[in-house]
Amino acid sequence: MCRTRYIPKENVTFYQNHTVSFLLPLGAIFEPSKSVGAEEDVVTSLNLAVAGVYNSPTPHWMANILIETSNSSLFQKRTVRELLWGYRDPMLKAQLGVFYPYNGTYDGPYSVFTGKDDINKVSTIDSWNRQQSLSYWNNTYCDMINGTDGSSFSPFLDKKTPLYFFSSEICRSVSAEFEANLDLMGITVYRYMLPPQTFASPVDNPDNRCYCTDKETTRNCTIAGVLDIKPCKGASVFISLPHFLHGSKELLELVHGLNPDPEEHSTYLDVEPVKVHARTLNRAGDSQLHTLLRFAKRLQLNMMYGPSKDIKILNKVKENTIFPILWLNETAALDDVTADMIKAELFSRINTLETVQIALISAGAVILVLCLIGVCVVNRQRRTSFVA
Repeated sequence: MCRTRYIPKENVTFYQNHTVSFLLPLGAIFEPSKSVGAEEDVVTSLNLAVAGVYNSPTPHWMANILIETSNSSLFQKRTVRELLWGYRDPMLKAQLGVFYPYNGTYDGPYSVFTGKDDINKVSTIDSWNRQQSLSYWNNTYCDMINGTDGSSFSPFLDKKTPLYFFSSEICRSVSAEFEANLDLMGITVYRYMLPPQTFASPVDNPDNRCYCTDKETTRNCTIAGVLDIKPCKGASVFISLPHFLHGSKELLELVHGLNPDPEEHSTYLDVEPVKVHARTLNRAGDSQLHTLLRFAKRLQLNMMYGPSKDIKILNKVKENTIFPILWLNETAALDDVTADMIKAELFSRINTLETVQIALISAGAVILVLCLIGVCVVNRQRRTSFVA
């Protein structure tokens, strides 16, 4: 399965207050050549409808009637196609799917600063969905929209300063911290990674307290590694890093087969620290890769179920379980043509700077020599006049 996100911005409009607005089209396709299996492969997964109704306001006795009359179970077998793109659920009599609906939808509109009046504000979000702050978390701090949309950042990055960006998929702003200098196709890039405290519990990261909205599931906000996005999406979905990377031990103990690996499951951004002029990338057909040259966005979608006296199939469940549905690995990197264009511009700038530097040094040396000659001539004339 290859999840492809099409990022050419649409409805791009520039305004006199040095902002530009746009929509991000969303889309995904199945690419057989990049998949280890076929869309018709059958997998066993948590029943989305059962997990959904368990966490809904519907009384559990009523949910039990729906479950039994539709002959639904806690786990179900579905094809990959059904699980991803949607299937008609017999209990809810509605279409369900991880990416339903997704294709043909949009993220935004975004309004970002162009940087024309202040280069340090370039790409910084002014508003998203026509709002300058969120309304999901009932807290000024957690509802802040910080940084950019993650596709570009202001130039001349400081390794000591985190990169801030907003992700509508997880309904919050996050930061990435400098990790290392890397070489990407002959271009020096800074690697930034999401720190472990991104999804840490409020016990370890008090800034995350306002993201804890379900104290029962998170054991009074002590569970680390998951974010409940129900206030944003309406469905009881928990976001985490794949295999509950940096998550609490309890999460790993309740589900077998998990093996968190920072190398395979971390989210990172490789950013070219000196802003490349947009025209260079325009020639490559994509003006959105101003500084972000490679990235990997890795997220896991989870749903929760737990014990219930009124739902028969949950009678023997002993504790709340956050169960993985799937995890996503969305990656992108520049191609050879674009890399050559970037290197040509960067090297051109470096050569220009070196030429200017040499010219200034040479001019300074000439001026210094002329000044010394002038001083010597004046002193000699003074000595001659004194002798006379």
